[in-house]
Amino acid sequence: MAVRRNINYITKDFNEYRNQLINYSQTYFPAVYTDFSPSSPGMMFMEQAAYVGDVLSFYLDNQIQENFLQYARQTDNLYDLAYMYGYKPKVTGLAEVELDFFQQVPAKLSGSTYIPDYDYALYVNANTTSTTTGNSVLTFTIEDPIDFSVSSSLDPTDVSVASLSGGNPQYYLLKKTRKAFSGKIVTQTFSIGAPQEFLTLILEDTNIAGIVDVKDSNGDNWYEVDYLGQDLIYDSIKNTNINNPNTADDADTPFILQTKRVQNRFACRYLSANQLQLQFGAGNPSETTEDIVPNPFNVGLGLPFQQNKLTAAYSPTNFIFSNTYGVPPTNTTLTVRYYKGGGVQSNVLSNSITNLNTSTIQFINGGLNSSTAQYVFDSLATNNPLAANGGKGGDSIEEIRQNSISQFSTQLRNVTADDYLVRALSMPSKYGKVAKAFTQKPKADEANTTLDLYVLTENANNDLTTASDALKNNLKTYLNEYRMIGDVISIKDAFVINFAINFEIITYPNYNGNEVIERCIKALQTYFEIDKWQINQPIIVPDLYVLLDALEGVQTVKNVTLTNKAGTTSGYSQWAYDMNGANQNGTIFPSLDPSIFELKYPNTDIKGSVVKLL
Repeated sequence: MAVRRNINYITKDFNEYRNQLINYSQTYFPAVYTDFSPSSPGMMFMEQAAYVGDVLSFYLDNQIQENFLQYARQTDNLYDLAYMYGYKPKVTGLAEVELDFFQQVPAKLSGSTYIPDYDYALYVNANTTSTTTGNSVLTFTIEDPIDFSVSSSLDPTDVSVASLSGGNPQYYLLKKTRKAFSGKIVTQTFSIGAPQEFLTLILEDTNIAGIVDVKDSNGDNWYEVDYLGQDLIYDSIKNTNINNPNTADDADTPFILQTKRVQNRFACRYLSANQLQLQFGAGNPSETTEDIVPNPFNVGLGLPFQQNKLTAAYSPTNFIFSNTYGVPPTNTTLTVRYYKGGGVQSNVLSNSITNLNTSTIQFINGGLNSSTAQYVFDSLATNNPLAANGGKGGDSIEEIRQNSISQFSTQLRNVTADDYLVRALSMPSKYGKVAKAFTQKPKADEANTTLDLYVLTENANNDLTTASDALKNNLKTYLNEYRMIGDVISIKDAFVINFAINFEIITYPNYNGNEVIERCIKALQTYFEIDKWQINQPIIVPDLYVLLDALEGVQTVKNVTLTNKAGTTSGYSQWAYDMNGANQNGTIFPSLDPSIFELKYPNTDIKGSVVKLL
């Protein structure tokens, strides 16, 4: 008859296993073995068993721990868990910098006035590179092309006289600015044969920052999506009279934003810090369901391969419930271009990015004078007036963990009013720059609206102005992809209130009054820089007294007065505002309708005087 044994199942480490084995032997085999000294053969076997149990217990605990995002420590496991949560870890951080591009053009007479001859304007292609000087050469790349013949509010061209001849301009200097990132574009090709469901390709390299584009040998583009079930992507076309005659005159919107349904798509995920996987769909290239338009016949009744739709769960990005997830490439050669670079070392100093690659730069027009054209081409130069910043290494283990949890909770949907505010401000500037945004609940008589979104943009002089219809349409398209199904967003214009400042101060003895006044004016200009002000932000007048009183040479601030400036003929906003009536106990409040205070002409609308101490 078997003897019932009392076994402990909660033992975890070596000492516990060892003590439990000794206790087990003494309890159930008291006469069989009695030598429990450290050097006895029996203790050797018991300690070996305890060692094996301790190792197995450790690996079991470790495997369970690595299944939870909060506790996982192995990088490969964290990459897999991040993918499950919808977060794509960053393996490198690209530094950003503003690059100034210069070229000279000859002067020509227009009537009796000399103007730049834009026939000699150059075109700098997208993805043009420039490298640093010195021993450690780093590459910086611009994403947007440069057309020196075009100047707009979003892409202004600075023009100055470069040289004179006989007192008249001989050459003009044109300058444009572009954002550049630290990295270069690397190309890799893959030969693809017969169709393969969920084809995967692996890019193996260090510091892979992202995909530039993917094209096949037939010239077709393949589009990156967040997940293969997503068949709608953002697409853009130039805002020209041919593409849209209704918005062609809106200078604040270079491109029109629209959505496009694609079947040539792929999704990316990082397998490790040095491996980026591209995965394609599973559909048959000759028999796809991607282009089916939803209607009662193919949605309500179902597609041939899936008739029962009563209990189906629909995706808002793929309403017809297609299970192909796009098509794979077939019998072609894929050319994949990706960004490579970044890191802490890419935070280079100012005036160090000066070696421009001119191989992709050409003149816009033909039939030019060869010697003049060569002089103009040789004049092309670039420089970074400010240091590059933002370069860093990839996400740390803790950053992957926290970013994945945050990604899962937000799910890229706009839920709160602040979500819409941040999303509006983050719209790419080529679709129109939203300089200021503000959200609030609609008025009582607007029952059909969930949220009012007030926006303003900037003109070429960085002055606030109302957004064009094209910009608002782009913003509508952009927000619609992140909008909750029940939300109705009304996009409106905020109001701009321009003002001027007059102040009186008393200076200390032996101080130059003009120098102190100039110091005060500069302090007020900095305080009222429009980047620091938001819609519906009040002006706290006592803060201005404190600001001026702290400056060197100021003994007492006698008076600070703010007056409204209005009238389009004078270059101001059309909206007049009673600044004195809005002043409540030293705080000037904006109007009930969302508005922003703007010191439009800081060089002329700030006036100060020195008065005597009475």
